[in-house]
Order: sequence, then C-alpha cells, then structure tokens
Amino acid sequence: MKTLLALALALLIAPAAQAAEDRIQRVISPGGIEAWLVEEPAIPMVAVEVIFSGGARVDAEGQDGAAYLASGLIEEGAGDMDSQGFALRKEDLSARISFSSGRDEFTVGMRALSANLEESFELLHIALTEPTFEQRQIDRVRDQVLSGMKSDLVDPNTQAATEWFAQAFPGTSYGRPTKGTPETINALTRADLLDTYGRMAVTSRMKIGVVGDIDAATLGPLLDATFGDLPEGEALDTSPIDPVTVSGVHVIEADIPQSTAIFGHRGMMRDDPDFIPAFVMNHIFGGGGFGSRLTTEVREKNGLAYSVYSYLAPYERAALYMGGVATANERVAESLDLIRAEWRRMAEQGVTEAELEAAKKYLTGAFALRFDSNAKIAGYLAGLQASGLGIDYIDTRNDLVNAVTVEDINRVAGELLKPDELFIVVVGDPEGLDESN
Repeated sequence: MKTLLALALALLIAPAAQAAEDRIQRVISPGGIEAWLVEEPAIPMVAVEVIFSGGARVDAEGQDGAAYLASGLIEEGAGDMDSQGFALRKEDLSARISFSSGRDEFTVGMRALSANLEESFELLHIALTEPTFEQRQIDRVRDQVLSGMKSDLVDPNTQAATEWFAQAFPGTSYGRPTKGTPETINALTRADLLDTYGRMAVTSRMKIGVVGDIDAATLGPLLDATFGDLPEGEALDTSPIDPVTVSGVHVIEADIPQSTAIFGHRGMMRDDPDFIPAFVMNHIFGGGGFGSRLTTEVREKNGLAYSVYSYLAPYERAALYMGGVATANERVAESLDLIRAEWRRMAEQGVTEAELEAAKKYLTGAFALRFDSNAKIAGYLAGLQASGLGIDYIDTRNDLVNAVTVEDINRVAGELLKPDELFIVVVGDPEGLDESN
C-alpha cells in the first residue's frame, strides 16, 4: 500500500507546477543510451523493464517460433553459468530476471535490491550478451515448448485466435503462430536460434523504463555497462499491413459442450488522432466489464453467455478491433446475432451522454490503479516510449479522456465499426451455425 500511495502521488497527483518532465527523468547515458526514470526511494528496490521492438516479426521464413524459443533459452545458460548456476546467482542477489517474446516485442524485466544493484545489472548484462544456447539446453526447452503446444492445440481460445490471424494476415508474420508449430520448432537449429536472438536484442529498437531507489547519475553508467555491448541492429519494416477482409463465420469442429468465438475486423492505430475517442467508445461497448453494452445485452438481459468482451488491438504494423464470447453450443448462433446487432447499433446510434459521463468517471478514476507497483510503472514507461507517446502523456491522458464528446464517439463509431465485415472463428460444436452465417 505504501508503494501504491507513494507512486500514485509521484506520478499522478503531484502539484501542477511539477510536470511529468520533472517527475519522469529522461536519462541519457554517457554512451547515448536513453531510459525514462522515476526515482522512488521509499523502498530499497529497483524495477527495470526493457522492450525491444521485434518479437516474432524477426523470425525468418519457415522458422516460426524461433524468437519464442530463444527467449526461453536465455536463463538456461549464460557466461560460465548453466541454468542452475544462473538461478543460484539470482537467488544470491535476491533478483528476478525474466524474458518473453510476443508478436511485436521481446521484453526483459528485472527486479533488484538497491544493495545488490550493480551485481544484478551485471548478471542481466551477462544474460543478454553471453547466452550459451548449448544443444542440451535447446533440447530441454524445445521439449517444454512442444509439451505446452499440445495443450494449446486443444485450447479453444488458442485455436480460434490462431485461425483468425492466419486467415486475416496470410503470408505475413501476424498470420503465423508466435510460438511456432511442432514442425517449425523441431526444425530449428542452434545456428537458427543464435541468428534470431542476434536480431532481437539490439539497441536501435530498445526502450527502457526504470523505477525505484536509484538516481540518474547512478543509472547512466549502468545502462552503458549493461546494454552498451549489444549490437545496434537493423531497422524493421514498419509499413502498414491491412488485414484481409474475411467476413462471415469459420467453424472449427470440436467435441466440447461450450463453443468459443473470436471475432473482429480492422481497427485503429495507436497514433491515430481518434484513438482516445475509440478507446472510450470501446469501454462503453465491450471493454467495461459488467457495465458494458455487450455484457448487459448478451449476459444480463438474455443469459446467453458468462463472458463477452471487445478490445482495441493496435500492433506495430496493423490495427484490429477484436472481441470474444464463450457460450453453450445451442446458444452460439443467438449470441453472435445479438453481438452483430449491438455492433450495428453502436455504429449507427452511438452513445448517450449518461454512458459517456460514466465511462469518463471510471477511466480517469481507475488510471492510478495501473501504477500499484514499481514494476508496473517501469513497464508503463517503456510502453509509452514504444508507442511513441510523449513523456507528458501521464499528465495529459485524463484530460484527453475528459475532452471526448458524444459527437466524437458517434463519428468514430460510424467510421470504425463495420458489422458486415466481422470475421468470426468458432471452436466447438455450435448448433444452427455454419460458415454461411
């Protein structure tokens, strides 16, 4: 609770004269590496979050899952340490270090005690610059990935999402599974993984957020010592990719009592001037939990499903407006009909003043809840940079939300929501539903 209050005060409700540029420091190391820093000495800990643009997008053709597998190998051996030695060193330092890879990013996180800060940064440096990728490590982690993949292959949500992206983005990195397939994972060699990793951890696509008991003078040299040896790397293609318009329904038959549906169409990029109105609209429509229209109509009024939702999904090269629902097989068709009807009603009629005021009150009031730990704030700082948002965004975000009008939302809803273009993938044994729906 102390961390929550201290950081909420530091980031969100500081005196007006103390702008975000003062509370969030832009630190440039002697070697030119940039990080955004919030000093918080109340607890003797430091959180670091690093986002490298790339992720599965750096997988070579036919090597789907290489970035995912490589990110799982880093802690298995680095420098002169094997996996046990690396784990013991983290334990000695009371540090936590993690690595993960997604569609667009390779993410690194570290939590360290102030007393062991230099040693913890050194361990992170070794992990990033000297991963060993020994064959026995590769074989062990490969088996773990393949084992998890067996679960994914029978998980309705994973099946539906994989098929949706495959059909919407054929021939692109977004259309390929980020974890790969059994065939691609089994075919990956040590050379493939080293090449992939070499494209992942590069300074030209690196954004860093740091929060905790550290000042700028201390952080600068640590940035150089930790990240300065990484290659600069090459720029990735950032040209937009439009999803293929694949309207209608695609059913993947599965002998299960409940069907899962994933639906969506093209959305809005994060840098679009209308993104905030779209964000507020989505909260009203399907992103606001029990108070959203979709939940009210599908669950509360008609009892068709326990969970139904929608969300904006802006990626680096594409933007989607997505949603999902899970319901009994005999209720899938009715649920989807109602969702389409609500999609159309929002597009044609928009929202009311009462809905908008309630959304503004929630979205501005709940903003501070994003900052209830140093780690979350560090991740937010890195994410702001990765999204191209300014250092003053924390100051201006609630003002942007409060400035949204009914006219803004109704215009954006009419432009964004295309019920006739909804592509729906259903996994299950839905009754009265076929691909002609």
